[in-house]
Amino acid sequence: MPVTNDEILRAGKRVLEIEAEALKGVAERLDDSFVQAVRLLSQAPSRVIVAGIGKSGLVARKIAATLASCGTPSIFVHPVEAGHGDLGMIVKQDIMIAVSYSGDTREMVGLLDFVKRIGIQLIGITGNPKSKLAQYSDVVLEARVEKEAEPSGVVPTASTTAALAMGDALAVALMEVKGFTEHDFAFFHPRGELGRKLLKIKHVMHKGHQIPVVDREAPISDVLREISDKKLGMTCIVDSEQRLVGIITDGDLRRKLQEHGESLLQQTAGECMTADPLVVDKEELATHALNLMEENKITSLVISSSEGSVAGIIHLHDLWRTEMV
Repeated sequence: MPVTNDEILRAGKRVLEIEAEALKGVAERLDDSFVQAVRLLSQAPSRVIVAGIGKSGLVARKIAATLASCGTPSIFVHPVEAGHGDLGMIVKQDIMIAVSYSGDTREMVGLLDFVKRIGIQLIGITGNPKSKLAQYSDVVLEARVEKEAEPSGVVPTASTTAALAMGDALAVALMEVKGFTEHDFAFFHPRGELGRKLLKIKHVMHKGHQIPVVDREAPISDVLREISDKKLGMTCIVDSEQRLVGIITDGDLRRKLQEHGESLLQQTAGECMTADPLVVDKEELATHALNLMEENKITSLVISSSEGSVAGIIHLHDLWRTEMV
């Protein structure tokens, strides 16, 4: 008989519930071995090598990728390929994380023989604390589950979820120990959605000769020329000490022209400027600048230095080019 929609939903919910329960059990059994593993990884003099085979190999690849993206140099080594030349990728200063639910996989044990022979410290993620992997390991992280989510119990499901979650737990705890922040994370994600979200203002701002600046005593003709030349629709106004005192936008000039007519040309920048403009720090995220522009209905922001001078300008068009908006 065909499977009904209700039966499909029940199957999906059953799997999710079994895996959620498995993770709860792993979390409850977490102990000082986890702390020891994180401390060991935080002091790694070289890289972290992550190894696994089959479904555990896929989990190991993800753990290596997560660690690397969070500031811990990591690579994946396949136990079979290791025996055909890839052992040269491993050096004594590395630390290895080996992932194997049974802990007795032949290819993995062969790799561990080499690892222990050259003196590499080993962290084992396994569901079998009596396995060869556990015996070889300096630190054992138990990722045992009561049952797999697949009815016959032979397809790795809950067990691979547990191992994957253990790897995530290591990576996140390691971030906290190292003081790794979202700003550091942005450095390793210069492309893609994450990179755009974590891009800093200093990476997209105009600086140096690109910044439109005039003295507060400058005539309006100089203001017009500077806005036209720098093509950012505004200019900063500074005092004799080069400290920011205001801004003038092309919109400001249009409104002033309607109000004063040709006599506007007799005024100075200081007389026409908007004093105490909104400023941001160059270390802020570009998303913060975007939010400020949207909230205040403006298209440019001044980046001020600690001395009060102009460090840069960020324009809405700069954010458009990042595809952030």
